[in-house]
Amino acid sequence: MSFIQSGVVRVFKETSSGEVTQWIGQEGYFVTDLSSFLFDQPARWSIQMLTDTKLLSISKKDYLQFEAHIPDWNRLEKRFVAKCFLQLEDPIYNFIAHTAEERYHLYFEQNKTLFNRVPLQYIASVLGMSPETLSRIRAKINS
Repeated sequence: MSFIQSGVVRVFKETSSGEVTQWIGQEGYFVTDLSSFLFDQPARWSIQMLTDTKLLSISKKDYLQFEAHIPDWNRLEKRFVAKCFLQLEDPIYNFIAHTAEERYHLYFEQNKTLFNRVPLQYIASVLGMSPETLSRIRAKINS
């Protein structure tokens, strides 16, 4: 598991129809393949550094030592894992509950700085749309 100290990373999966970007993270966020890290399953996601990146990483072995050394660790870990799952659930909710244009607006408001740091095709993928759809939405907004 790694904490992004500086830079931008992308979590993605290669599929038969191309790459699908699950998440793009920047400074102040943690990055890992959560099911792999927590449950020792083979990783489903690949992690790519999109810029020069500094990570603070911890092994699973060291992570498991937290419980012995941090008195309130169980409560803290529960909140951390819940926040991770919420971060994974939000895009699903947004895809079901919002139009492509609404998803763009929500993502832009929450991640403005990414738009100058990340290729737009990755942002389009996170939003569940083609790069062409993203371009049309951006053109409509800018006109």
